[in-house]
Amino acid sequence: MGSAVTQMKIYSWNVNGIRAVHKKGLFHSFLEAHEPDILCLQETKAERGQIEIELPNYREYWNSAAKKGYSGTAIFSKGEPLSILKGFPPEFAQRYTFADELRRDSAEEGRLITAEFPNYYIVTVYTPNAKDDLSRLALRHKHWDPAFLAYCKQLELTKPVIFCGDLNVAHTELDLANPKPNRGKKGFTDQERAGFQAFLEAGFVDTFRMFTQGNGHYSWWSNFANSRARNVGWRIDYFLVSGLLRGSVTGAQIHPAVLGSDHCPVSITLKALP
Repeated sequence: MGSAVTQMKIYSWNVNGIRAVHKKGLFHSFLEAHEPDILCLQETKAERGQIEIELPNYREYWNSAAKKGYSGTAIFSKGEPLSILKGFPPEFAQRYTFADELRRDSAEEGRLITAEFPNYYIVTVYTPNAKDDLSRLALRHKHWDPAFLAYCKQLELTKPVIFCGDLNVAHTELDLANPKPNRGKKGFTDQERAGFQAFLEAGFVDTFRMFTQGNGHYSWWSNFANSRARNVGWRIDYFLVSGLLRGSVTGAQIHPAVLGSDHCPVSITLKALP
């Protein structure tokens, strides 16, 4: 990012439809208040041409789903990446099955985008939801989570990785307000939690837990029963970094005051990487 920058702010936000957030006037106000150097979005539910956002300070990179108005990721960056990769590399399609029993192909849902910078990769991901009936749990446990970890480890062979996004899992009982009744339900199954644990065992660091312990820190709230106002939520949006970058991370935050989606943004601050 250029040696003049001493601190760099990277944000991640599942906007649950960028057109809706923009229409409410909340997208520009968020950018003005927080001024991220890089902004990673999930669940954009749009293609680039479908929304008129004037962002003169940012370069935009979109990976939209084949199905209109569904899923999708994007990276907005003040600096120009060396390269952009949308989705998994082709060889991963041969090693992992991304289609579930309904033949919905999660590899065609715009769930992954990678930006390469001189000293790191930044990857944003919108992990498939296991579904209320757990119909996508096997896809997730046997294919998506292992493929995503293998991909991040492959990138790491070249340079350190920062990955962020809606991982659709609460890692521990401290990451959701009501762990007992939700045990075994989507987002809090043993399989999904093991998928997250595998990232940590591979050396990736959950940045928020470097600075903040305990419960009550959530990034998603149900739209029912006034859950957000009562802070009955889940922490399912994360920033993880390669162990090599641990010393560069100077802060990690959740921003529940930012409205517009059922998720709020999460962020990290980094020392400018040499």
